[in-house]
Amino acid sequence: MSWNIANIPDLSGKVAVVTGANGGLGFESAKALAGAGAHVVMAARNQTTAHSARDDILAVLPDASLEIVELDLGSLESVRQAAGTITDTHPAVDILMNNAGVMAMPEGRTTDGFETQLGIDHLGHWVLTARLLRPLLAARAARVVTVTSTAHHYGRAVDPDNPNLQGSYGPWKAYGQAKLANYHFALGLHREFHRRRLATASLSAHPGFSNTNLQAHAVAEGGGGRQAGFWLAWVRRSGMAPADGALSQLRAATDPTAHSGEMYAPRFVNNGPPVRRPILRVVGLGRAIDTLWKVSEKLTGEAMDIDAALS
Repeated sequence: MSWNIANIPDLSGKVAVVTGANGGLGFESAKALAGAGAHVVMAARNQTTAHSARDDILAVLPDASLEIVELDLGSLESVRQAAGTITDTHPAVDILMNNAGVMAMPEGRTTDGFETQLGIDHLGHWVLTARLLRPLLAARAARVVTVTSTAHHYGRAVDPDNPNLQGSYGPWKAYGQAKLANYHFALGLHREFHRRRLATASLSAHPGFSNTNLQAHAVAEGGGGRQAGFWLAWVRRSGMAPADGALSQLRAATDPTAHSGEMYAPRFVNNGPPVRRPILRVVGLGRAIDTLWKVSEKLTGEAMDIDAALS
């Protein structure tokens, strides 16, 4: 049988943090986790849509335990404030779902001067994860799930000499770089947990071709050109519903048989039920992860200090 939300085990007493929980895959993930009994921290930038999303969940799950925390991944100050709010309230976090992201944006910069897509999709989540390490490690066997995309296949690893793609920017090039960074981040975090023989797990997931507001936002922003319009029309015609697209990240976050270092994605690449996909150990993978670690620490000023979080 295909895996679905009915397979999510009882999550009563668990705390889950979902970024971008105000819409699309994040909303569906928050709803499913809350439906299984978890207390869900809905971390989102737009507070109006976040409160509407919470009300929509409560309309179908009146007993859901939900909390809204303001999080703008394009501002490291906001990320640190959000992480502080979460850690002050929750000494243990069982699930961190790094879900939020943008796609094919016009060239721009975050509040801290990072290329928009790398800054929001990766660097914001880097700092959030670093700041939540202590409650994650305090949980019995927490999971960090980072959402990537099939776009990671055409992405290039971050260039330490030009991570913001100055002088060579392309909206799809930047998106590929950001989603490959997500993939490398998940594997690198697994490597660090595994080295220390920790029960904490890091997994990745991609939603395949899901009909969320991601494509519409890319068209509205105007950065993706005709290609963005093509993908919007195509996803509206043949894309999976957001609830189906979210199953891969939900399986990675909750399936008792899932293990650190694994990836979950639709069976037929961009469509189908969620299954474990092979991790391709390409030449230079370890070096690319090492580079990402160094660049992320340098740009954000934030170390992924697991040993300090354990102390």
